[in-house]
Amino acid sequence: MSSNQKNGPVSKNKTLRVFILIVILGLAVNLILPKLLDINQAVVVLQEMTWWLVLAALVSESFVYLSYGYALKSILEIQDHQVSIIECALIYISSFSVGIVAGGWIGSAATTVNLFASKGVRKSNALVAGLLPSMLANIPLVLIAIIGIMALQFSGHLSESQLIQYSVFITLLLLFSFGYLVGLAFPKAAFKLVNWVLWHWYRFRRKPYDPANTQQRLDSLFAAWRQMSDGNWMRPLLGTVGFYGFDLLAMYLIFLAAGYQVNLGVLFAGFGLPLLLAKMAFIIPGGLGVIETSMAALFTSFGVPDNIALVVVLGYRLISFWIPVMIGFLVYFFINRKINRERNHTEFIEN
Repeated sequence: MSSNQKNGPVSKNKTLRVFILIVILGLAVNLILPKLLDINQAVVVLQEMTWWLVLAALVSESFVYLSYGYALKSILEIQDHQVSIIECALIYISSFSVGIVAGGWIGSAATTVNLFASKGVRKSNALVAGLLPSMLANIPLVLIAIIGIMALQFSGHLSESQLIQYSVFITLLLLFSFGYLVGLAFPKAAFKLVNWVLWHWYRFRRKPYDPANTQQRLDSLFAAWRQMSDGNWMRPLLGTVGFYGFDLLAMYLIFLAAGYQVNLGVLFAGFGLPLLLAKMAFIIPGGLGVIETSMAALFTSFGVPDNIALVVVLGYRLISFWIPVMIGFLVYFFINRKINRERNHTEFIEN
């Protein structure tokens, strides 16, 4: 029996256990949150909701993933690979779902790389597609968070310590996203730093480490970044702006469906700051619990009625997190099944 066959069932069982744990945690969060607010009044809001606006929110959320697909497609086109927006969007949503149960954004990026590589994309280019959009997406998120911070500051809802805290979060997020670009100017120093970190990490895990592989991946990544010059970065960035823009629009539509005309400053604060917090709490899959509770707290602190805040937050998380995660798993298994079928067909022809 090969090692892959031996480890396959174990890996699948582990993934299933983690997935069940996340579902239980999600149910706990979504059951506890209503206890903190007024569930009876929330039911009244649900009964009186304008459902065509909810449908519009679902449509807007679908454009979230198409926007990310556009960002991926734009990057691959720069590198002379042609993959449709739909295929890119499906790969992203499946990678996102896998990342929820296996390694967070690292697992998501690794899945993106593997799925694109299975479609004939060069590994180095697939690596850029797995990393670059998530980094560029931090730019619109930071802008939304800054608008939210300004709204909190002007309304007197933000203390000096909170202002410092959010500013530190934004700085760390930007450094984490783009600080390594300094390596373009100092590639040798970048390799020494990354090599030192990975060497200690693999030593801690008691696994073999190959510095030559690290050097090769860094060279490929830096070369791909250089391809983003001359305005090539604008289309991927536009896709990530749409990613958060349509997501924000979906939440706004849910507010309208609930019969509440939310102030735009309140909307930006209640949307952007919890997502920023979730970025910092990256060890929690999908920001589970962090996003729901912080959104509800921020909206109610701005005067949004408890029942409206409850319906909007849980409704938003349903269409932006739970439904995409479930769809993503189905897509992932479908893509893998198709890949295995094509691989077996190729091997049959060769034999």
